[in-house]
Parts: sequence; structure tokens; C-alpha cells
Amino acid sequence: MLGLILLTSVSTYLSALYIDRSDGSRGRQKIISVANILINISVLGVFKYFNFFGENFSRLFNIFGFEMDWMTRDILLPIGISFYTFTALSYSIDVYMRRIKAERDVVSVFAYIAFFPHLLAGPIARATSLLPQFRRCREFDYAMAVDGMRLLLYGLFKKIVIADNLNVFVNAIFENYQGESGSTLLLGAFYFTIQIYCDFSGYSDMAIGVAKLLGINLLQNFRMPYFSRNVAEFWRRWHISLNTWFRDYIYIPLGGSHKGVLMTIVNTMIIFLVCGFWHGANWTFILWGAYHGLLFVPLILTGGNKLYKDSIAQGRRFPNVMEIAGIVVTFVLIMFGWILFRADNIYQAFGYMANIFDASLFSAPQYFSKIYMFIIFVMFLVEWLGRGHEFEFYISGVRSKWIRRVVYIVILLLIFIYGKSSENFIYFNF
Repeated sequence: MLGLILLTSVSTYLSALYIDRSDGSRGRQKIISVANILINISVLGVFKYFNFFGENFSRLFNIFGFEMDWMTRDILLPIGISFYTFTALSYSIDVYMRRIKAERDVVSVFAYIAFFPHLLAGPIARATSLLPQFRRCREFDYAMAVDGMRLLLYGLFKKIVIADNLNVFVNAIFENYQGESGSTLLLGAFYFTIQIYCDFSGYSDMAIGVAKLLGINLLQNFRMPYFSRNVAEFWRRWHISLNTWFRDYIYIPLGGSHKGVLMTIVNTMIIFLVCGFWHGANWTFILWGAYHGLLFVPLILTGGNKLYKDSIAQGRRFPNVMEIAGIVVTFVLIMFGWILFRADNIYQAFGYMANIFDASLFSAPQYFSKIYMFIIFVMFLVEWLGRGHEFEFYISGVRSKWIRRVVYIVILLLIFIYGKSSENFIYFNF
């Protein structure tokens, strides 16, 4: 892994330096920039997608009677390769596009690419934000450190209390989906919807929290996505650093929404297919991306993709009926998409969905846990109360320090009582 990060860092540093110092034509600078992009994408492709293409080509040739089993190899996927590759690419592209000047200090560039809090699963940092913070002299900031500790605490709570415990139920339900009732399968889909959010946003919270302890601000990666009123709003709130990366470096260069409705739909589908493929070398991820792209089509046609850029129920304590309906419908659509994401293969994904819709859907589900349902409810309540602030765990708004301390103690007790720390983060696989 260290060798790959070193290769990515050296290639990115030297290419950016050449482009910035070169007084030659833009054509030569473009060649260097493209060469660096190809080097990084090739490394990512070999380690992440070689077996995917090998297996599919092997199956294709087997149809015609040719044995091509040699096309697959046992290749270990380095943790975080997708994240630090995209981090490096954004820097080199920004230098080529003259959005920033190339950094002369090699240590700063290497630190930017391999900054340990966000190295393994994001947020995907931007050089325009992170490099200036490395350059300046930093002193210990008590308020910033307190915010960081709060994020660490809340992120740890979401990961090991909610996500890791729900993982036990999710695995049991998905592994035996053919023998479970429709209600249990629906509950399993709900559990995974909560699990993947708490797992990934929990990591992001902890990464941002650790960075704050070091005097560094990282990009916010989640903004209460399950309170979204349509799918477009969900994607503005989910994995924000990745989605803005795709927007800035693929969607806008393709023409974005400035070439008519048809090209907007085409560009959107391209982005979601790439997004699905980025998540993993499996047809389930590609289908998951296509599913979300199709959900965008009616929003593009009606202009719904441009709605809801504000906080829900802004200036009000409770949402109205239409907002509640939008949240529920969006949540259900997202939940069924997560079935595609979680399934081992397409056959399991469609079999799982089909088995939900039978008479057993109205029976009592197995694996229903009152305690975890209550904890999930409390988590959503905390996020609702903090929805108008930068981070959802807005305990600093409570004036009484004793109440804040009680909240911290309760969270710590839940972590010690219910915490399971044996599971990796889901996004370590990507």
C-alpha cells in the first residue's frame, strides 16, 4: 500500500510541478496531465477492476467454448486506493486548469494525498482547501479541539453501537433471504439503510474530528441525508466530497446541464454509472448507479432536481405534510437501492426484492429489536434538532454544561454497553 501511495504522490507532484513551471504550449502540458491521470487510473484499474473484467471476458469466451480461466488473479485491494487516487487527481487537474499553483514543497503534497484521518475512506480532500492549511502556522485551538472530540464521540457511537450491531442482523437476513418472511426482508433492508449511513458517516465524523484536533478542517461529507425530500436532495447530502468531485471533474466538463434536457439526462446517467463502478467491481454496483440515474430522470424533466437546497422545515420546528411525504417516499426509494448495493450478486438482489412482496409481508418480522429501534429513533431526533447547523450533533447549543456532560456520559455508557468493535468500515472495501 505504501508503495502505491508513493507512486501516486511522486507522479502527481512531478507532473503538477512541470505543468506549473512550463512555459511551453498547453498541448505539452495536456500530455503531461493526461499521462499522470492514466498512471493513477491504471493503478486503480489493475488492483480494483482487473478481476472484474477478467471474469466477464472469461465467461464470454466460455460461451464459445474457450477456457480463459488464466484471466483472473488473486489481487488484494489496497485499503483506501479509490480515495487517495481521487484526492491526487483533483490536485493535478486543478493545477492544469490553473485553479491553483503547483505546490513546491514535496512534503505538503505528500501530506495532502496521504493525510491519515481521511486516507482510508474520505472525505476526499481538495487541494484548494487543505494545502493552505498545511502552509500556515497552527496553534492549539481549544474550541476546535472540543468540536473534534464531540465528532469523535458521536462518530464512534454511530459506528460501534448502531452500525456494527445492525450488521449482525443484516448478515443473517441477507444470507438466508430465501427462507425469511417478506416483513423480515423489509426490516433487513431498513437495517442496512441505517447501517451503511452510520458506518460511513461515523467514519467521516471521526476523520473530521481527528483532523480538528490537529488544527485542520476537512470537508463535511454528510448533511442529514435521510431527511431529504427527493433523490436529488439526497445526493447533495450523501457522500458530499465524492459527489462534488464527480460534478466538478466529470459532469461539468461533459457539459453539465447546459446542452439541453436530453444531454443533461445522458450526463447524469454517465455520472451515476461511473459512481456505481467506483464503488466496486460488481454488476450490483453498476445497477445501483443506473437505478439512481433513472430516479433522476423525472426530476430533471420536471425541474425537481433544482429544488430543496435549503434545510428542511427551515425556521419551523416540524415539517409539513408534503415534506413528510417527500421524506418517506425518498427514504423508501433509497432503501430499495441499498438492497442492490448490499447483495452479493444480481440474482440475490432481485430474489430478495421479489420475496418481500408476498403475503408474509404482513407478518411479524424476525430480528426486530426494540432497543436498537429506540437508539435509531434517538439518533434521528438528534439529527433533526441539529439540522440547521454544520454538524448534526449540535450539543454546543445546550447552554447548561451539566446537561452536556450528562449527554456525553450517556453516549459513553451506550458505547461501553452495546459497542461492538470487531467490524471493519464498509467503505474500506472501496
